[in-house]
Amino acid sequence: MFNNWLRTNKVACYLLTIVRIYLGFTWIKGGIEKLTGGFDAGGFLQGAIAKSTGEHPAVQGWWAAFLEHAAMPGVKFFNVLIPLGETLVGLGLILGTFTTFAALMGMVMNTAFLFSGTVSTNAQMLILEMFIVVAAANAGRIGLDFWVMPYVRKLFHKKDNGHTPAPAPHNNMKHHTKGAA
Repeated sequence: MFNNWLRTNKVACYLLTIVRIYLGFTWIKGGIEKLTGGFDAGGFLQGAIAKSTGEHPAVQGWWAAFLEHAAMPGVKFFNVLIPLGETLVGLGLILGTFTTFAALMGMVMNTAFLFSGTVSTNAQMLILEMFIVVAAANAGRIGLDFWVMPYVRKLFHKKDNGHTPAPAPHNNMKHHTKGAA
């Protein structure tokens, strides 16, 4: 019932727009600061790996192993991916363009940051992004998605050309139980 309200209600559309723009500015601010400030993910990754040891580790061993053996060797890639991703997610949310996808990518980054032992605003942002993803198209209705998504749907759906496909055959046979005639 609540998810239907999020997906269809006009009041929800306006509330989601406020949430979307707030999240967008949060993401774009972080992304631009990293793009212009000489961002290096190496220190963050090393800190997250260090948080996986001790009596009460904040980072689980499997995630620390991923960071140590995949992310650290590819740190130059992450030095570009993280600031660019944050900036693009911010733009998508502010403009309401590919809103659901932008929120989903924000969720992926917030989850990665949480797995790395950094709570900060990540948990709050993750919850707000969940509302946007559940709301789907209603979250971007007041934004460029209003025009972009119908165009994208037309690109990916074949034209009917006046032909309506035949309905799928319907099987009216009743289910029989063992021993039934």
